[in-house]
Amino acid sequence: MPAPDQDLILTARNLSVRFGRLARPAVENVSFDLRAERLGIVGESGSGKSTLGRAIMRLLPSIGRASADELMFDGMPLLSTTEKQMRKLRGNRMALIMQDPRYSLNPVLPIGKQVAEAALLHLPVSKAKAYELARGMLERVRIADIERTMKLYPHQISGGMGQRVMIAMMLLAKPRMVIADEPTSALDVSVRGDVLKLLDELVRENDAGLILISHDIRMVAAFCERIMVMYKGRVVEILTSLDEAQHPYTRGLIAAMPDLHAPVHRLKILDRTAIDALEPRP
Repeated sequence: MPAPDQDLILTARNLSVRFGRLARPAVENVSFDLRAERLGIVGESGSGKSTLGRAIMRLLPSIGRASADELMFDGMPLLSTTEKQMRKLRGNRMALIMQDPRYSLNPVLPIGKQVAEAALLHLPVSKAKAYELARGMLERVRIADIERTMKLYPHQISGGMGQRVMIAMMLLAKPRMVIADEPTSALDVSVRGDVLKLLDELVRENDAGLILISHDIRMVAAFCERIMVMYKGRVVEILTSLDEAQHPYTRGLIAAMPDLHAPVHRLKILDRTAIDALEPRP
């Protein structure tokens, strides 16, 4: 028997997700491995990328059902793990960063208390130590005037600062895997690069694996070491560079993105006929 791959963080083999009695799965037979790397998942809205992330975290709604030949996280079979065990993993060994902090942060709790709660939930520390860790983590995500910010409520801070707070909360326990679902889509263009750079810095420090979910294929290509392209719930190809793109869907996504260095009068649209001709028939 071959020795287990110690660097392997997540293994998915033929992972599928169904909702209710829908004939076609929302995610179908997705297979990939994740190590201490940056893996981008791209596709248009409805391609199944966010559903895939939630299936891995076991956060599907009650109507959703995930199945797989194998879904292993750090040697643990996620689909047979109890909900009690999953609650110990989430926010500790695995973390999910949502796209809009306005809907992810608790509106009635001050920032400091929310970040400190993450420490109290997942680390064996006192309340005083939790607040000390919260201050340190907020400093790491480059929050200015920390004592003042810790007393503010989510509606009193900017979107960019809110996303930094979310990153601080999710990475405080040094998780082994981070899933970031459109972490910059609600931010101004001027701060997106800073947030991604910060996220990358902290993930690398923890020797963790990062799954970055986005519809922006050029951004993902610039940030991630591998790119997994999804269409209609399936993976159409996995790339290390956009130059490797062969599938007409991937090429269509690239062509549909504006390029400041090669401006065109009209952006191309996806050729659905050519794309669907390659889709396996049900």
